[in-house]
Amino acid sequence: MSIERPRVLLLPGIVLPAELAYGALIAALGPGVDAVAKELEIYATEEPPEDYGLEHEVAGVLREADARGWDRFHLVGYSGGGAVAIAIAASHPERLASLALLEPAWAGDWDMSPAERAVWDELDRLGALPAEELMPGFIRLALKPGVTPPAPPPGDPPPWMAQRPAGIGAMLDAFERSEIGREALGRFERPVYFALGGLSNPAQYGEIAKRLGDVFPDFELEVFEERHHFDPPHRIEPERLAASLAALWRRA
Repeated sequence: MSIERPRVLLLPGIVLPAELAYGALIAALGPGVDAVAKELEIYATEEPPEDYGLEHEVAGVLREADARGWDRFHLVGYSGGGAVAIAIAASHPERLASLALLEPAWAGDWDMSPAERAVWDELDRLGALPAEELMPGFIRLALKPGVTPPAPPPGDPPPWMAQRPAGIGAMLDAFERSEIGREALGRFERPVYFALGGLSNPAQYGEIAKRLGDVFPDFELEVFEERHHFDPPHRIEPERLAASLAALWRRA
Protein backbone atom coordinates (compact mmCIF):
# COMPACT_ATOMS: atom_id res chain seq x y z
CA MET A 1 0.00 0.00 0.00
CA SER A 2 1.40 3.42 -0.94
CA ILE A 3 1.45 6.16 1.70
CA GLU A 4 0.20 9.57 0.59
CA ARG A 5 2.79 12.31 0.84
CA PRO A 6 2.01 15.18 3.23
CA ARG A 7 0.53 18.13 1.33
CA VAL A 8 2.08 21.35 2.58
CA LEU A 9 1.76 25.04 1.71
CA LEU A 10 4.51 27.34 2.98
CA LEU A 11 3.89 31.09 3.30
CA PRO A 12 6.89 33.46 3.47
CA GLY A 13 7.37 36.68 5.36
CA ILE A 14 6.99 40.16 3.95
CA VAL A 15 10.61 40.50 2.74
CA LEU A 16 12.08 37.44 0.97
CA PRO A 17 10.22 35.86 -1.97
CA ALA A 18 8.79 32.43 -1.21
CA GLU A 19 11.25 30.36 -3.23
CA LEU A 20 14.28 32.08 -1.70
CA ALA A 21 12.82 31.80 1.79
CA TYR A 22 11.97 28.10 1.65
CA GLY A 23 14.39 26.54 -0.82
CA ALA A 24 16.62 25.02 1.87
CA LEU A 25 13.70 23.71 3.92
CA ILE A 26 11.99 22.11 0.91
CA ALA A 27 15.27 20.38 0.03
CA ALA A 28 15.57 19.13 3.63
CA LEU A 29 11.99 17.83 3.61
CA GLY A 30 12.85 15.72 0.58
CA PRO A 31 10.72 14.05 -2.08
CA GLY A 32 8.45 12.41 0.47
CA VAL A 33 6.66 15.72 1.05
CA ASP A 34 4.53 17.57 -1.51
CA ALA A 35 5.67 21.05 -0.42
CA VAL A 36 4.73 24.25 -2.24
CA ALA A 37 6.16 27.68 -1.39
CA LYS A 38 3.42 30.21 -2.18
CA GLU A 39 4.16 33.90 -2.68
CA LEU A 40 2.10 36.44 -0.78
CA GLU A 41 -0.78 38.01 -2.66
CA ILE A 42 0.41 41.49 -1.69
CA TYR A 43 3.17 41.14 -4.30
CA ALA A 44 0.94 39.92 -7.12
CA THR A 45 0.89 43.50 -8.44
CA GLU A 46 3.47 46.28 -8.51
CA GLU A 47 1.69 48.15 -5.72
CA PRO A 48 -0.47 46.69 -2.94
CA PRO A 49 -4.20 46.92 -3.75
CA GLU A 50 -5.84 49.97 -2.19
CA ASP A 51 -8.27 47.72 -0.33
CA TYR A 52 -5.61 45.16 0.67
CA GLY A 53 -6.44 43.09 3.72
CA LEU A 54 -5.68 39.68 5.15
CA GLU A 55 -8.76 38.38 3.34
CA HIS A 56 -6.76 38.72 0.08
CA GLU A 57 -4.10 36.37 1.47
CA VAL A 58 -6.62 33.91 2.92
CA ALA A 59 -8.44 33.71 -0.42
CA GLY A 60 -5.15 33.22 -2.26
CA VAL A 61 -4.14 30.28 -0.07
CA LEU A 62 -7.51 28.60 -0.53
CA ARG A 63 -7.33 29.13 -4.32
CA GLU A 64 -3.90 27.52 -4.40
CA ALA A 65 -5.10 24.51 -2.41
CA ASP A 66 -8.26 24.18 -4.52
CA ALA A 67 -6.25 24.31 -7.74
CA ARG A 68 -4.21 21.37 -6.46
CA GLY A 69 -7.28 19.43 -5.34
CA TRP A 70 -6.28 19.65 -1.68
CA ASP A 71 -9.33 19.52 0.57
CA ARG A 72 -7.09 19.49 3.63
CA PHE A 73 -3.42 20.40 3.91
CA HIS A 74 -0.66 21.31 6.33
CA LEU A 75 0.12 25.02 6.54
CA VAL A 76 3.45 26.61 7.47
CA GLY A 77 3.75 30.37 7.87
CA TYR A 78 6.64 32.68 8.76
CA SER A 79 6.30 36.28 9.99
CA GLY A 80 3.62 37.97 7.84
CA GLY A 81 2.83 34.59 6.33
CA GLY A 82 2.42 33.26 9.86
CA ALA A 83 -0.22 35.92 10.55
CA VAL A 84 -2.06 34.78 7.40
CA ALA A 85 -1.82 31.16 8.59
CA ILE A 86 -3.38 32.11 11.94
CA ALA A 87 -6.21 33.91 10.12
CA ILE A 88 -6.90 30.74 8.11
CA ALA A 89 -6.90 28.60 11.25
CA ALA A 90 -9.52 30.94 12.72
CA SER A 91 -11.70 31.26 9.62
CA HIS A 92 -11.30 27.89 7.80
CA PRO A 93 -10.13 25.35 10.38
CA GLU A 94 -11.67 22.48 8.42
CA ARG A 95 -9.07 22.97 5.65
CA LEU A 96 -6.00 22.46 7.83
CA ALA A 97 -4.44 19.19 8.97
CA SER A 98 -1.91 21.06 11.11
CA LEU A 99 -0.50 24.54 11.63
CA ALA A 100 3.21 25.42 11.90
CA LEU A 101 4.06 28.99 12.92
CA LEU A 102 7.56 30.40 12.47
CA GLU A 103 7.49 33.62 14.51
CA PRO A 104 4.19 34.99 13.14
CA ALA A 105 4.18 38.78 12.97
CA TRP A 106 0.66 39.13 14.36
CA ALA A 107 -1.97 36.97 16.05
CA GLY A 108 -4.78 39.41 16.81
CA ASP A 109 -4.86 42.01 19.57
CA TRP A 110 -6.60 39.97 22.29
CA ASP A 111 -4.83 39.71 25.67
CA MET A 112 -1.80 41.74 24.54
CA SER A 113 0.66 42.57 27.30
CA PRO A 114 1.90 46.15 27.76
CA ALA A 115 5.28 45.08 26.32
CA GLU A 116 3.67 43.73 23.14
CA ARG A 117 1.49 46.83 22.76
CA ALA A 118 4.63 48.96 23.01
CA VAL A 119 6.08 47.02 20.06
CA TRP A 120 3.01 47.85 18.00
CA ASP A 121 3.23 51.52 18.96
CA GLU A 122 6.78 51.51 17.62
CA LEU A 123 5.69 49.70 14.44
CA ASP A 124 3.06 52.41 13.90
CA ARG A 125 5.78 55.03 14.20
CA LEU A 126 8.08 53.18 11.81
CA GLY A 127 5.30 52.81 9.26
CA ALA A 128 5.24 56.59 8.76
CA LEU A 129 8.98 56.83 7.99
CA PRO A 130 10.57 56.93 4.52
CA ALA A 131 11.78 53.60 3.13
CA GLU A 132 15.46 54.20 3.94
CA GLU A 133 14.56 54.58 7.63
CA LEU A 134 11.71 52.05 7.76
CA MET A 135 13.70 48.94 6.87
CA PRO A 136 16.56 49.37 9.42
CA GLY A 137 14.07 50.19 12.18
CA PHE A 138 11.86 47.24 11.21
CA ILE A 139 14.86 44.89 11.43
CA ARG A 140 16.13 46.24 14.77
CA LEU A 141 12.71 45.99 16.38
CA ALA A 142 12.46 42.27 15.55
CA LEU A 143 15.66 41.47 17.47
CA LYS A 144 16.31 40.97 21.16
CA PRO A 145 17.89 44.11 22.64
CA GLY A 146 21.67 43.98 22.21
CA VAL A 147 21.62 41.63 19.20
CA THR A 148 23.51 43.04 16.22
CA PRO A 149 21.33 43.39 13.10
CA PRO A 150 22.48 41.33 10.12
CA ALA A 151 24.63 43.15 7.57
CA PRO A 152 22.91 43.94 4.27
CA PRO A 153 23.96 41.67 1.41
CA PRO A 154 26.69 43.05 -0.86
CA GLY A 155 25.86 44.64 -4.20
CA ASP A 156 22.77 46.38 -5.44
CA PRO A 157 19.39 45.41 -3.98
CA PRO A 158 17.47 42.87 -6.09
CA PRO A 159 14.57 44.32 -8.12
CA TRP A 160 11.92 42.77 -5.88
CA MET A 161 13.25 44.74 -2.90
CA ALA A 162 11.66 47.92 -4.29
CA GLN A 163 8.20 46.55 -3.42
CA ARG A 164 9.00 45.71 0.18
CA PRO A 165 8.56 49.05 2.03
CA ALA A 166 5.08 49.51 0.55
CA GLY A 167 4.27 45.86 1.26
CA ILE A 168 5.33 46.16 4.89
CA GLY A 169 3.22 49.28 5.37
CA ALA A 170 0.16 47.73 3.73
CA MET A 171 0.42 44.56 5.80
CA LEU A 172 0.81 46.51 9.06
CA ASP A 173 -2.31 48.49 8.12
CA ALA A 174 -4.13 45.23 7.37
CA PHE A 175 -3.27 43.89 10.82
CA GLU A 176 -4.77 46.97 12.46
CA ARG A 177 -8.04 46.57 10.51
CA SER A 178 -8.36 42.82 11.05
CA GLU A 179 -9.80 40.85 13.92
CA ILE A 180 -8.89 37.35 15.03
CA GLY A 181 -10.80 36.30 18.11
CA ARG A 182 -9.41 34.22 20.94
CA GLU A 183 -12.56 32.07 20.83
CA ALA A 184 -12.06 31.16 17.16
CA LEU A 185 -8.49 30.06 17.78
CA GLY A 186 -9.57 28.09 20.83
CA ARG A 187 -11.82 25.99 18.58
CA PHE A 188 -8.88 24.96 16.37
CA GLU A 189 -8.19 21.40 17.51
CA ARG A 190 -5.48 20.35 15.06
CA PRO A 191 -1.83 20.24 16.23
CA VAL A 192 -0.01 23.58 16.30
CA TYR A 193 3.79 23.97 16.27
CA PHE A 194 5.60 27.24 17.03
CA ALA A 195 9.32 27.84 16.29
CA LEU A 196 10.80 30.72 18.31
CA GLY A 197 14.25 32.26 17.94
CA GLY A 198 16.11 32.78 21.19
CA LEU A 199 17.61 36.03 19.83
CA SER A 200 14.34 37.49 18.55
CA ASN A 201 12.50 40.26 20.38
CA PRO A 202 10.74 38.51 23.28
CA ALA A 203 8.31 41.41 23.64
CA GLN A 204 6.95 40.57 20.21
CA TYR A 205 7.44 36.93 19.25
CA GLY A 206 7.80 35.56 22.74
CA GLU A 207 4.59 37.25 23.83
CA ILE A 208 2.76 35.93 20.77
CA ALA A 209 4.00 32.40 21.55
CA LYS A 210 2.77 32.75 25.13
CA ARG A 211 -0.68 33.95 24.07
CA LEU A 212 -1.12 31.23 21.45
CA GLY A 213 0.14 28.56 23.85
CA ASP A 214 -2.62 29.58 26.23
CA VAL A 215 -5.39 29.37 23.63
CA PHE A 216 -4.62 26.53 21.18
CA PRO A 217 -5.70 23.16 22.67
CA ASP A 218 -2.78 21.26 21.08
CA PHE A 219 0.32 23.50 21.08
CA GLU A 220 4.05 22.72 20.93
CA LEU A 221 6.82 25.33 21.30
CA GLU A 222 10.40 24.77 20.13
CA VAL A 223 13.08 27.37 20.86
CA PHE A 224 16.03 27.73 18.49
CA GLU A 225 18.42 29.43 20.91
CA GLU A 226 20.89 30.82 18.35
CA ARG A 227 18.37 32.03 15.79
CA HIS A 228 16.53 35.31 15.35
CA HIS A 229 13.85 36.63 13.02
CA PHE A 230 16.28 37.43 10.21
CA ASP A 231 18.32 34.21 10.34
CA PRO A 232 15.35 31.88 10.91
CA PRO A 233 15.56 28.10 11.24
CA HIS A 234 13.92 27.41 7.88
CA ARG A 235 16.95 29.04 6.25
CA ILE A 236 19.79 28.34 8.73
CA GLU A 237 18.78 25.04 10.40
CA PRO A 238 16.48 23.48 7.79
CA GLU A 239 17.27 19.86 8.70
CA ARG A 240 16.32 20.38 12.35
CA LEU A 241 13.13 22.21 11.43
CA ALA A 242 12.27 19.59 8.80
CA ALA A 243 12.49 16.87 11.47
CA SER A 244 10.20 18.86 13.78
CA LEU A 245 7.68 19.41 11.01
CA ALA A 246 7.74 15.73 10.04
CA ALA A 247 6.95 14.84 13.66
CA LEU A 248 4.07 17.33 13.65
CA TRP A 249 2.61 15.88 10.47
CA ARG A 250 2.88 12.31 11.76
CA ARG A 251 1.02 13.37 14.88
CA ALA A 252 -1.66 15.06 12.78
